[in-house]
Amino acid sequence: MSLEHSTHHQHHHHVTSASTDHKETHIEKVSAHQGHDHHSHMVEDFKRRFWISIVLTLPILLLSEQIQHFLSLGDRIHFTGDQYLLWVLSSIVFFYGGYPFLKGIVDELKKFKPGMMTLIAIAISTAYFYSSAVVFGLSGMGFFWELATLIDIMLLGHWIEMKSVMGASRALEELARLMPASAHRFKADGTIEDIAISELLSGDRILIRPGEKVPADGEVVEGLSSVDESMLTGESKPVSKQKGAKVIGGAVNGEGSLKVEIRKTGKESYLSQVIELVRKAQESKSRTQDLANRAAVVLTIVAIGGGALTLAAWLMFSNQDFAFALERTVTVMVIACPHALGLAVPLVVAVSTAIAAKNGLLIRDRAAFESSREIGAIIFDKTGTLTQGKFGVTDTLILDPQFKKEDLLSLAAAVESHSEHPIAKGIVSSATTKKSVTNFKSIPGKGAQGIVDGIEVAVVSPGYLRENNMQIPSGHDEIQKLSTQGKTVIYVLISGKLAGAIALADIIRPESKEAIHRLKAQGIKCMMLTGDNKFVAKWVAEEVGLDEYFAEVLPHQKSEKIKEVQARGLTVAMTGDGVNDAPALAQSDVGIAIGAGTDVAIETADIILVRSNPMDVAAIIGLAKATYGKMIQNLWWATGYNVIAIPMAAGVLYNSGILLSPAVGAVLMSLSTVIVAFNAKALKLK
Repeated sequence: MSLEHSTHHQHHHHVTSASTDHKETHIEKVSAHQGHDHHSHMVEDFKRRFWISIVLTLPILLLSEQIQHFLSLGDRIHFTGDQYLLWVLSSIVFFYGGYPFLKGIVDELKKFKPGMMTLIAIAISTAYFYSSAVVFGLSGMGFFWELATLIDIMLLGHWIEMKSVMGASRALEELARLMPASAHRFKADGTIEDIAISELLSGDRILIRPGEKVPADGEVVEGLSSVDESMLTGESKPVSKQKGAKVIGGAVNGEGSLKVEIRKTGKESYLSQVIELVRKAQESKSRTQDLANRAAVVLTIVAIGGGALTLAAWLMFSNQDFAFALERTVTVMVIACPHALGLAVPLVVAVSTAIAAKNGLLIRDRAAFESSREIGAIIFDKTGTLTQGKFGVTDTLILDPQFKKEDLLSLAAAVESHSEHPIAKGIVSSATTKKSVTNFKSIPGKGAQGIVDGIEVAVVSPGYLRENNMQIPSGHDEIQKLSTQGKTVIYVLISGKLAGAIALADIIRPESKEAIHRLKAQGIKCMMLTGDNKFVAKWVAEEVGLDEYFAEVLPHQKSEKIKEVQARGLTVAMTGDGVNDAPALAQSDVGIAIGAGTDVAIETADIILVRSNPMDVAAIIGLAKATYGKMIQNLWWATGYNVIAIPMAAGVLYNSGILLSPAVGAVLMSLSTVIVAFNAKALKLK
């Protein structure tokens, strides 16, 4: 049954992936839901605790003497046992609302790692037990209202924080959602059955109708269409697919139907590997995260030490009562507790990893990605990286003025259209007009000839000219120059006369020059490593503007060249296609595999660029610098305000009438959390 017929035949029970969206795909089950349910449960828990605590806080405020004085309510809300009711409501807020922090201090102290939860728990516990003692007879002023508002604000901060983290981790779900739920599989008799993605096996043949998503990685066996792979590879233009072409699961089929043989399913598929890379990158502890953890420990010591010092100073050097001294102590501890610090770095990591993945920049090693901001030299492989890895026409020279360049090229292309030689293919692909040839004859080892538009045309090598004693007309020194650039020069004879010359070379990618320009603007030395001859290397280096090049380097010598450049004290990145470049990619400080296509698992690279575009090298380094910048900004936002706030909380400006209450301290701290979250979200790929 032909593809077109089967498409038509099956149209009446066409099941789109949308109609079966409620089924979970294998990938979704494996990746997106593992930690997600737990996380969303925690978000809900914080939300519930926050709302219950806020409702209980309202009567606590009304029953608190300070608030009554502030609102000039006088004795209007006094009744027998009001302080006991205040204590009961505050106890519920303390034990129910404060539970996550009380549990947190136990967990942290068990691991001998005091941190943010320790600080919050010490602050609220001090406030609660002191105020409880006041209710049951200790002289002083209780501050249950400050305890309640502090817990409310802490819960709100954590709730916002967790929602932000969840938003960042949604990148994995977005990736998993790219897969359709079902596939149309051909049975042995040629009919089609709809099956779940998880049932697909390698070797199955499936039908992908126009507008549907590709359910798994495979190879086109029949049909012609264009496929949108932008969500997977970042390639903006739809890619044309015909027999023999590879398709990636998750890509969207365009205008034609395709019959595809499945090659990779489940864990092996491109998308699964991308998801795994993103997950690992988000999980991998970055060096900067360690910096954040060190800062947290320092601030824990500052908080407890500062609190003790404040308490001692007020009790020893002033005539204020214990309640006042304790309030200052609690405030210092609240303010010193930078729970935004816990969010500062992980959120930036998650956002940058998601941005990178969406743009076809896959980070396998976070530490290498972070060190890519320090790159001093970048070494490119030539073939397939800076160049396209295929022959194309670079120059067309006219030796007989009666012919135009376009005519010469189209006549030569007509003769070469029968040849499979890379040079012949290069001429054919470079011609804009297609002509047909008759009486085609190959000239073994020297070229080919035939009749095109009634004219006898021959495309020959320099050796053919020498054998037939044909001289190049004088005044055409540029032909010699083309040869010194390492280009292949062939000649076109029309009616037995020398009409022109065509130069071919491995075509330089149009983006290479701009990429090198951008990298050099960042102060990075750009070099090239190639096994090609020094003439070709020199030409490419001059064309794209490289600082240095190493030519005629054998695959096993490439890593030695990397060592040589590292010996100059430079952090070196190597960019190659990951096959013969594997040792060099491993030796470099940052290995960047370019043009990985569907073969994601290049074990030696730290970063994989899906597209064969050198501009992405500049993009990933730019992203690394922007990511680090955001991390530093966030660390400052999370902790910087402490420099001013801690002395104010301790009461340094008390004589000037300026005093920070615990509630204001908590507001400041939560504000820094929100700023840190928004700042991380603002990260962009330039």
